[in-house]
Amino acid sequence: MERNVVMIALFAALIAVLGLIPKITLGFGVPITAQTLGVMLCGTVLGARRGALACLLFLLLVAIGLPLLSGGRGGLGAFVSPSVGFLVGWPVAAFVTGWIVERWRGAPLTLVAGLASVIGGIVVLYGFGVVGMALMLEKSLVEAAALVTAFIPGDVLKAAIAGMLTAALAKARPASVLSRAA
Repeated sequence: MERNVVMIALFAALIAVLGLIPKITLGFGVPITAQTLGVMLCGTVLGARRGALACLLFLLLVAIGLPLLSGGRGGLGAFVSPSVGFLVGWPVAAFVTGWIVERWRGAPLTLVAGLASVIGGIVVLYGFGVVGMALMLEKSLVEAAALVTAFIPGDVLKAAIAGMLTAALAKARPASVLSRAA
């Protein structure tokens, strides 16, 4: 129990630290950040439930006003911006990513974690992000979906990095990859 709490807090902090990498804000108000890599790692390393809880903890800290989002943003205003769908989708993305890694054991972890990151951290997350952008920018779902295509190459790279980091961590310290704990 205590270890789970520590790992959840540690990965919430990891998402915050990845926000220190300078953001690139696109013309429609949604920044490209490294924080989605943290969301992917929450799922691949911590597993479904703990990964989602780490993202929820992070979002709670943002909601109470801590400037933890990329560019030093925080507070409830972040949840009425064009990126609200992505933020709301983080816990779901981490859960789906972790669920896949926990259950798919027949392939190498690098491949499983990378593909799980694509499914959870890109496909599922973009579903939330597109809806949020459509609502906040008053655009159609198709128009909002067209806007997020700018994120795809970077997010595919982040998914590959998440797969490699998870596998490297599992090799160096197998017990630390909770998504694969027996």
